[in-house]
Amino acid sequence: MPFSPIQSVTPRFTALALASAFALLVAGCAVGPDYQRPSAAIPASYREAPEGWKVAQPADQADRGNWWAIYADPQLDDLETRLNASNQSIAQFAAAYRQARALVGEARAAYFPIVGASASGSRSGYGSGARSTTNTSTSIGNSYSLALDATWEPDLWGSVSRSVNAQKAGEQSAAADLANARLSAQATLAQTYFQLRALDLQQQLLDDTVVAYQRSLQLTRNQYAQGIVARADVIQAQTQLQSAQASAIDNGVARAQYEHAIAVLVGEPASAFSLPASPLNATPPAVPAQMPSAILERRPDVASAERKAAAANEQIGVAIAAFFPTLTLSASGGFQSTVLSQLLRAPSRFWTLGPDLAATIFDGGLRRAQTDAARAVYDQNVATYRQTVLTAFQDVEDNLASLRILENEIVIQQQAVESAQQALAIVNNQYKAGTVAFVSVLTAQTTAFTAQQKLASIAGQRMVSSVGLVKALGGGWDVGQIDWETGTVEAPGKHADDKPT
Repeated sequence: MPFSPIQSVTPRFTALALASAFALLVAGCAVGPDYQRPSAAIPASYREAPEGWKVAQPADQADRGNWWAIYADPQLDDLETRLNASNQSIAQFAAAYRQARALVGEARAAYFPIVGASASGSRSGYGSGARSTTNTSTSIGNSYSLALDATWEPDLWGSVSRSVNAQKAGEQSAAADLANARLSAQATLAQTYFQLRALDLQQQLLDDTVVAYQRSLQLTRNQYAQGIVARADVIQAQTQLQSAQASAIDNGVARAQYEHAIAVLVGEPASAFSLPASPLNATPPAVPAQMPSAILERRPDVASAERKAAAANEQIGVAIAAFFPTLTLSASGGFQSTVLSQLLRAPSRFWTLGPDLAATIFDGGLRRAQTDAARAVYDQNVATYRQTVLTAFQDVEDNLASLRILENEIVIQQQAVESAQQALAIVNNQYKAGTVAFVSVLTAQTTAFTAQQKLASIAGQRMVSSVGLVKALGGGWDVGQIDWETGTVEAPGKHADDKPT
């Protein structure tokens, strides 16, 4: 017998219409606090900024592209390009970004109804009549069904919109995390590269020193052969030469380690990577000053922390929405019959429509605890954001101070090197003339070598601090990259295929 349609259609349609109208009326009424960017302490200027620096205007900003190009080093340019393509840490954050982007789509799905379809068929039988071996009967029947179901929960209190906004903020935070990972890897590569070049400079100095000490040893041997100096002078000269040779060999250990670190950064096995020696001869380029507040726009780690706070704020609204009732609108319809050939005929149709309003009356304080936890998470993220801002300004001040002090130090050290070399030349002449002992030559040689070695070290430190300052100022990144990478806007000169993958 065909399944009969539900009666009293008019009251059900009226109830459904009223429920739908109510849902549309309150839809978009999101509960919970609206997000406002947390305040952060921003200094008026940089205390360690050198004389002559000025507050930068937007037109004065450094190039936002390949920031390492300011060092005009083709080898560094090539390494940075390889890093951007093959660094595995960047690849990890790129995958995390894609995951965050997918979570936005997952949250948006809650805006729409869920529609499902089902089909079934069954055959059943049962016995009837007196239980005897001679009088039994069996009834066998079939049942077929084809149905379509739909359910929809309107976003009455903004729970879904809050969740979507939270996931959008999470996506933006992931985009900033990706940018921060890329900037950190790029800066680490540049700093490691300049440290390696500083070791090449020291290696050149050590090789030159070994040659100089070899000449000094030969001179001492000649004078010993002529009976001018004692055997002890020859031994001292030989000892100093051997120490310099050992230092020259030992310098290779640190260089190999830096070279291996660069190999990992560019995504290559250390055993298959090498860089030819090239002594450091670069000086830090001028980096324009940034407005203190620009740190909040140019540092991806600051942007990431701020977006995490925004996401946490939206979760408070999600928790508060749980205090209010939920409305579910459902509908189903289809065909049901005991005869397959009559399944799709009008008498076999069936349907149901109706709203369902549900509210939790007592939960033992669960929702209150969840709301308090959401507020606490937000407070944690605000504190993290403010701490990140403070750390950002510290990074700038640290590197500004380092550059300023090292710039003054290298001038004095250069003078010290020149004085030591002059003293060594004078002592060598005096020794050749026999007016001073060889110990004076040893002292002068050690002083000159130490001064030159320190000069090379300072040169490397200046380049490392220069890269550190560029990184502290955000490198070639700005907060507008978030909108481009998350698809909000199209950045000038950027294309869809340029986005991180």
